[in-house]
Amino acid sequence: MKVLVEVMNKKISNYVNSCDALLLGLENFSVLNSVNFSLDEIKKIIDDYPNIQIFVKMDKNIFNDEIDELRRVLLELEQMSIFGVFFYDLSILELKQELSLSFDLVWAQTHMVTNFRTCDYYYSQGVNYALLSKEITLDEIVDIAKKSSIHTIVEVVSLPSVGYSRRRLVHNYYDDLGEKGSSILSVLEKITKKNYIVKEEKEGTGFLFDEVLNGTSVISSLYHADVDYVLFREEGVSSFLELIGDTKKYIAGGCEDSSYVEKYKKLGDSTGFFFKKTIYRVKK
Repeated sequence: MKVLVEVMNKKISNYVNSCDALLLGLENFSVLNSVNFSLDEIKKIIDDYPNIQIFVKMDKNIFNDEIDELRRVLLELEQMSIFGVFFYDLSILELKQELSLSFDLVWAQTHMVTNFRTCDYYYSQGVNYALLSKEITLDEIVDIAKKSSIHTIVEVVSLPSVGYSRRRLVHNYYDDLGEKGSSILSVLEKITKKNYIVKEEKEGTGFLFDEVLNGTSVISSLYHADVDYVLFREEGVSSFLELIGDTKKYIAGGCEDSSYVEKYKKLGDSTGFFFKKTIYRVKK
């Protein structure tokens, strides 16, 4: 199992000795990034650090008038020896097939990646990896890892995203009030009494749960289920470089060091849906 990191700044040298792979948000083609990278910057990173795997994040909705530019970008990425592309829009899958591109794809449709049969369908279409949904339990993740042919990636530490809208919701909110305001809001959800971060950017508006997802306690189970990558997103996480360095050592030791889990209880007790089933009931 490998450590995959979505970075928060462009000082790549800070990360390369502590992880196995990097996830870089491509400017104009990805959403909710702390930092965006141009094609030229990605090429330089690959040239400077040939021993680290580079995944490129391209997880925005693609519109018809963007297809030609998307085709051009994918062909450029093909020349860079990237390891893979995280995709949301199916146009990327179609273009990979049409252009016979050699890099791997990661199915990253957020809340949709929930079962081994659909994972196997995408695998049959040439998609080798899946970023599993954050809304399924640890038992369900292990089930997919064991039953599907697809290689699995699980997000374990992050400020988890819970939704995204193409609309400019923060801008519209302030317009309605007749005021000017920030592109970032903190809101309290009335039923759960939990805080969320609302971030507006060029591509739309995203919602983040304002509490660090701490999945360090499940890494051992993921390791023994042969999950391929654990994903760490830096935003909002303290002592991040120490965390990913310790995690790499923990995995290299077969996830037997109980002091690792004890140490990172300091990240908080929010374990998301790892131990919580989602149950839908008809409201009477």
